[in-house]
Amino acid sequence: MTSQNSFTSRAVPSGAAALVVGLTLALSGCNSGGSPGPGGTSSQVAEEKPTASATATPTPTPNAVYKPADASGPAQNVPVPVLPEVAKTETKEGAEAFAKHWFSVLSYAYETGDAALFESIAPSPCEACQKVSKVIKDWHSEGRWLVGGKLSTPVANTTFTKGQNGTYQVAAQVHQDPLIYMRADGTVARTDPQAPDQGNLLVLSYADGKWSVVELGNIVG
Repeated sequence: MTSQNSFTSRAVPSGAAALVVGLTLALSGCNSGGSPGPGGTSSQVAEEKPTASATATPTPTPNAVYKPADASGPAQNVPVPVLPEVAKTETKEGAEAFAKHWFSVLSYAYETGDAALFESIAPSPCEACQKVSKVIKDWHSEGRWLVGGKLSTPVANTTFTKGQNGTYQVAAQVHQDPLIYMRADGTVARTDPQAPDQGNLLVLSYADGKWSVVELGNIVG
């Protein structure tokens, strides 16, 4: 898999697409907090204000024991993804390491509903990223939570060729565990089976000593 593949403009990455589509359907049919707005998401969700400050990084409780989400409640003490040192460099290895880190941060948002860290490395120019963030926060509101849905990235690869607009493309193989959507009362709203691994393409930019995602999409060729 190389970064020379084309991608669908403004498409949500397949791993995240499952969340966007699945949660939209679940919200439209199972929202216990009022009628959903257009597209199936709740119209009562407050306006998003992505935060790029480093202070938005969540801090886990010292010595706390990680407990994954289950039917009894949401995940607790989820380990906060740490950016590898190599992922801070404008190198081939840095771009690939950042791509893997990006998906680990997205996975953290799935488990916790806390999208601040995700939004800090997926700024507003990435429309698909903002859509994913909104849907995650919508579902985790009003006492709802997700079971499963963890993301892992077995492969991330780039030719590290800078485009005319100064961006790089990284192709990534993404695996996502099955998802169960839990209502606030502990009942199951929806269950998604295991999906096959998907190919995603991240378009990255490097500025001020750090990477960020400009756009993302599905590999189509």
